[in-house]
Amino acid sequence: MSSRQPRILICGNLVWAHEEAKQLFNGLADIVIMDSPNRPDFLAGLKTGGKYDGIVGIYRHNTSADRIGVFDEEIIDALAETGTVKWIAHNGAGYDQINVFRCAEKGISVSNTPGAVDDATATTALYLVISCLRNYAWAEQSLRQGTFKSVLNPGRAHDVTGRTLGILGLGGIGLRLAHLVHAFPMRVIYHSRNKSANAPEWCKYVDSVEELCRESDVLSLHVPLRDETVHLVGENEIRAMKKGSVIVNTARGKVIDEEAMIRALADGHLSSVGLDVYPNEPLVNPRLLEFPQNVLLPHMGTENQDSQRHMEVRALTNLRDFLRNGQGNDLVPELRSRL
Repeated sequence: MSSRQPRILICGNLVWAHEEAKQLFNGLADIVIMDSPNRPDFLAGLKTGGKYDGIVGIYRHNTSADRIGVFDEEIIDALAETGTVKWIAHNGAGYDQINVFRCAEKGISVSNTPGAVDDATATTALYLVISCLRNYAWAEQSLRQGTFKSVLNPGRAHDVTGRTLGILGLGGIGLRLAHLVHAFPMRVIYHSRNKSANAPEWCKYVDSVEELCRESDVLSLHVPLRDETVHLVGENEIRAMKKGSVIVNTARGKVIDEEAMIRALADGHLSSVGLDVYPNEPLVNPRLLEFPQNVLLPHMGTENQDSQRHMEVRALTNLRDFLRNGQGNDLVPELRSRL
């Protein structure tokens, strides 16, 4: 390929879609792999004459943070100073590792991969809902420890059918979960910033987070992590829930006040929690491990090759469309007002 072609940077893991990447950018851009072992090397590579000189767009995966850190103000400013980087195609629905407001100030667009994660994350949430209500994870622990089910009390378990699931955030993942649990059926209610035009008639909108908590047997969280959603579910919301209810979180750990949640587990107000995300990953609060009824996963939401390939291709396609058309898809909400 000609050296006069634009250059794009693969920043972080690209595991499944190597052939798709070649096809998408064939004759359109040269692909450069980010091989910096640390942030200083990465920043040096962005300068004129550096190994990343001339980059116009970036495919980004969270694994890049292991070497160069998150895309904070320092990195965004360095990208802006190149004068060439105009698009960051992030692989993932959540993009809290990118300072999107600084990107907006510097004229850099950011896309994510919302729809690509819907099914995998919703099925993870479904597993957590079922396992918490039926104590399946606790039962497996008991069997592996040689006690079969002698430590279990059926009085702590509930059937899924007929329970009320409250969905906080009826986006793509929340809506997919709603359809999955409707098969039992569960009663489904939800709260979002606005009523969803895509909500089926059996999915009831409630006016506040507190009302959602009051009515739910299981509360499932599906909101992005922003300043206004940190501890969105806190002491008041948890105490508004029914005694013996369940919280499931596949969104981001910091949307729950973890200390308030643990207090409610300790005094029995919450029966259990099903978590796939934590405030300080990969660290997990050891107190959560003290409750055998909890169902705890190590951020497994999209850990399968089908979803990951779909996510990689979607992020790469957003970058390809930017190069071809001057505008990609899946622009994050904070930047859509610039269009």
